[in-house]
Amino acid sequence: MWMIWPDNALLSILVLLLIAMLAMYAARASMHVLLRSAGHALGGPLRLGARWLFGVAEEMKARNKAVLLAQGRREAGQRIEREFERLGILVTRDLQGYPTLQRKLLEEITRVEEDYKKCGEVPPPSPDWVDAVAAVAKIKTGGGEVVQRILLDIRQSLERIHDKALAEYRRAYQMRHSILEGFMPFWRSLDKTMKQVDKNMSGMQDTAAAVDAQMAGYKEIAAKSDEAESTLTNSAFTQFAIAALVMAVALGGAFVNFKLIALPMSEMVGASDYITASLRTSEVAALVIILVEASMGLFLMESLRITHLFPRIANLNDTMRRRMVWISLVLLLTLAGIESALALMRDMLIADKQALLQSLVATPAAVTEGWLGRIPTVGQMILGFILPLALAFVAVPLESFIHSARTVGGALLVNLVRALGFALRLAGNVARHASRMLVHAYDVLIVLPLLGEHLVRSLRNAAAAPKARPVDDAEKTLHPS
Repeated sequence: MWMIWPDNALLSILVLLLIAMLAMYAARASMHVLLRSAGHALGGPLRLGARWLFGVAEEMKARNKAVLLAQGRREAGQRIEREFERLGILVTRDLQGYPTLQRKLLEEITRVEEDYKKCGEVPPPSPDWVDAVAAVAKIKTGGGEVVQRILLDIRQSLERIHDKALAEYRRAYQMRHSILEGFMPFWRSLDKTMKQVDKNMSGMQDTAAAVDAQMAGYKEIAAKSDEAESTLTNSAFTQFAIAALVMAVALGGAFVNFKLIALPMSEMVGASDYITASLRTSEVAALVIILVEASMGLFLMESLRITHLFPRIANLNDTMRRRMVWISLVLLLTLAGIESALALMRDMLIADKQALLQSLVATPAAVTEGWLGRIPTVGQMILGFILPLALAFVAVPLESFIHSARTVGGALLVNLVRALGFALRLAGNVARHASRMLVHAYDVLIVLPLLGEHLVRSLRNAAAAPKARPVDDAEKTLHPS
């Protein structure tokens, strides 16, 4: 129906293509404007949306930075407060006895100085009889018996005096050596006292260095530096990963706990009751007991001020807080005892079921007597009692997970918004360049009329150029100047 010459399809197609080229050539300017407008209409809003998303990402980043720095400032302040408390305890414990220690040290030093002075005293010199001995030695011994008797008496006197002087010298030096030997306890006491002082001062210096490091970090956070932000972000990611791992382990323990009490709970609430087609009432009841145990553990940790998820609990007075600690602990121990009893009931139900199966098949069951047969039961009871108490400590990684999830989620959301903005900007650029490509593709479709137009323009320019050039040559010939 659309062929001009039905008998000649090729000629009809060529003629129709030529007519279409002429129509498209006539609408070339309008189509160019339409394609460019369509490209701008698509690319403009996309680029505007990308710019808006980048702005939103920067605002979110600034908000996340403010929240992160505020949280880091609070944690750093708490750490500094704990360091100052530890430093105060050290000062109170070590330096409150420093006056007594100093008094003892001064007394020992005074006593050592006095003993040293006593040790330095020289004993009185021996009598001045050296000259007399020399004079007696000059007497000639060739005399009579009287001279010899006199010399013998002099000799005996000198020996007695010598022995007495030697004994006095020995006694004096022995006394000095005893004084020096008495120095040792005082020297040991001085050494011990000085070591204790050095130990106390070293502990205070280490604590002071830790406080200085914490204060340096606090100053970096207060200055809102990029290094502090990067450090806090890395710490938040690390805490998020560790808390997620610990909570995964806790979920494994909760699953084991659920398996311990799910079967006996079916005997308490009914094994044939279903909430939905695949969800039993006993399973929901077991899950509720586990969640209540976790809640009691959370309240216990909040009352002990280990975690700070509920500020109202932390702001209670000490009397109410102690009451809440005891109430939470009693309820937690009660639930742990109930779970231990349920674990015993589970073992009894399994034993009854096995006995029923053995009676149906008429095969005598193997009976394990003694403690060996009670080991699984005791193990289940102990596990049922310990798991609720262990789940109570999930509040600590839960708090870390919640606080770090804010930073991690904010950073991931900022990157997601930036990626979306980049995608919109890329789509806007693709739309603009696509409109240009469509303009060139439109010109390719009407290439024959464009070639004809180009040829006509070339001929017009070639015909207009030779007419002007001879006139100029003639004027140059007539008027050479």
